[in-house]
Amino acid sequence: MSIPRRRRFAVALSALALGAIAGCERPASQPAEGLLRARERAAAPEREWRTYLGDAGGSQFSPLDQIDRGNVHQLEIAWTYDAKDASNPAAEMMECNPVVVKGVLYCTSPSLRLFALDAASGEELWSFDPSREAPAGFNPNRGVTFWEDEAGDDERILFTAGHFLFAVDARTGEAIRSFGDGGRVDLRAGLEGREHDGWVVATTPGAVYRDLLILGSRVSELDTAAPGDVRAYDVRSGEIRWTFHTIPFDGEAGAETWPAGARARFGGANAWAGISVDADRGLAFVPTGSAAYDFYGGDRPGDNLYANSLLALDAETGERRWHFQIVRHDVWDRDLATPPNLVTLTRDGERIDAVAQLTKSGHVFVFDRESGEPVFPIRDVPVPRNGLPGERLSPTQPLPLRPPPLARQEYSARTITDRTPNARSAARNSLLRFRSGGPFVPPSLEGTVVQPGFEGGASWGGAAFDPETGWLYVNSVDVPYLLLMESAPDLEGVRGHGRTVYVLRCAMCHGSDRSGAGPASRSLVGLADRLGPLDAYRVIREGGGRMPGFPAMSFADLLPLLWYLYSSDEGEPAATAGGGAGPDSDTAPRYVNLGYTKLRDAEGYPSLQPPWGTLTAVDLSTGEFAWRVPLGEYPELSARGVPVTGTENVGGPVVTAGGLVFIAATPDEKVRAFDKTTGALLWEAELPAGGFATPSTYEADGRQFLVIAAGGGRMRRPSGTRYVAFALPR
Repeated sequence: MSIPRRRRFAVALSALALGAIAGCERPASQPAEGLLRARERAAAPEREWRTYLGDAGGSQFSPLDQIDRGNVHQLEIAWTYDAKDASNPAAEMMECNPVVVKGVLYCTSPSLRLFALDAASGEELWSFDPSREAPAGFNPNRGVTFWEDEAGDDERILFTAGHFLFAVDARTGEAIRSFGDGGRVDLRAGLEGREHDGWVVATTPGAVYRDLLILGSRVSELDTAAPGDVRAYDVRSGEIRWTFHTIPFDGEAGAETWPAGARARFGGANAWAGISVDADRGLAFVPTGSAAYDFYGGDRPGDNLYANSLLALDAETGERRWHFQIVRHDVWDRDLATPPNLVTLTRDGERIDAVAQLTKSGHVFVFDRESGEPVFPIRDVPVPRNGLPGERLSPTQPLPLRPPPLARQEYSARTITDRTPNARSAARNSLLRFRSGGPFVPPSLEGTVVQPGFEGGASWGGAAFDPETGWLYVNSVDVPYLLLMESAPDLEGVRGHGRTVYVLRCAMCHGSDRSGAGPASRSLVGLADRLGPLDAYRVIREGGGRMPGFPAMSFADLLPLLWYLYSSDEGEPAATAGGGAGPDSDTAPRYVNLGYTKLRDAEGYPSLQPPWGTLTAVDLSTGEFAWRVPLGEYPELSARGVPVTGTENVGGPVVTAGGLVFIAATPDEKVRAFDKTTGALLWEAELPAGGFATPSTYEADGRQFLVIAAGGGRMRRPSGTRYVAFALPR
């Protein structure tokens, strides 16, 4: 009983400290001299990077042209900033796209410390540690939001850490105590109609519309997941002004696509990828993910609106204007993983304001912003329905006729690797052992190849849209995954119960054998040599990095789970006959995924023919590719004379009026510049760690800078803590 008492004691102390702070509010201090100097060197607003991904429409475009095709090769490091804070094993990534406002750069560290830098020099001006305000936990953070009132008297940075949304004075770095509960809002509050596991965070910053912050969330994706409601918070008070239920209550529009009482029974359908806003039309464009449980939906028959949908919501009220469901009854984890791009294109001589939505399957859906009508034809394609017992899959799925897919849509004899005879032989064996084919082959007990894999196709880095060319620049991945399902186990004894909990709650990311099969997940083999049981208890409760926390897991489940993890070398416990429904939940899935496993050859390379990663320019006027090149390199293969293969990649591009596309995103730890009209590689530079983030470009003190978070921590690459800014020599 010592563990729960300590936990309650720590929470009580935190509550007392927070109450003391809130009870003796003091006036904000004055901005530091360094911040005032930085503001003196600021550029015009349109020449900064004031919003996540560049602007409210997610264009990832900059009008700057000081760096161009002719001089990009002269770029050099102008400054670096060490964000540090990576000592905690749960905080090992930086995926942040910095915002630059009035000469000041705002971003976060691996441990979610918020900081302000002089954008011209990299000098730290202030920092804010959310862990001093409340036990925030760790999760990936991809950016922050800046807001100011019309008079410019109130300037705020809004950002999330763990299950809290914080408001911080942009000039001083102090919490704004009048916001929410002493400067923070609990994201778990206000999710009505569903008991859930309590893990609600936001990896992507919210979008501002007037005095509202429109925010999605990331939830656990298990059968215990919270509902993925979209909420608009008052930026001054922190109060919820409106909520859109992505899983409807009975009687609400869309409820007919679920079984009765779905709101109380299911979670997920959450908007974690980012939200774009058309302020002139008052529309917020919201992409959603799959319903939970991700890989088995026998208990949730129907199309399951508004999961896997692009929503156009009234930004002032949250009322639905239109929607399009891109995957019906998803059992493949086909979240809409990218923020929508608001684009203007020309079709048949007509200018169309449109919204482009990328998908993990590598498709580009383009809709008229106002009406929701497709710009390019979409047809319903018959798909296989031979799913797991009890599953009722949709007979068709919608696919656009143009543009072409960004990634190959099948794993077959035509597409498997021929890199070496041994690699091809192993890939042929995969064809014989597992189900394979197109993108909608159902999950199965014998194993199903998912191509493109769970990371995409397109991923959360999104695309850059250039208004000058009308082209969309997209990095994508071509790596197959294995989806292996198993009946939910019912095992004997305390260790057997712990193994059951592990399979239902942990195996999806850490693999059935605890080897760390998931994207960016760690192996749990030999856990006792790296982490004490109390620390493991805290990580299970609070989460960390990409791992969700399980604050609501009962001790009847948690203690056997710990027992199993720390005695796992004794072999697996024996199963009893029949199989069970699993612990803690009468809605636990009958079938569970045993891990996100990439199909690789014996040397560790994807078992598909190259390229394994690409950068593509899509002409949105014609729906055709303008150019396409491999993105990323394995130096050891190049040394053998193998042409550049492209690599897995995560993070997005930026396009500029200087004729350039900048992108990092690759495990070879480089940042590159491509000619935006031809795709020619013009420049590349080494980074101290993988740049698995989207860069920002801005002007300060008369110079154009390119800054990237070199955070590593993915694709078997070491973690890093530095932000690196490049500029031309003075």
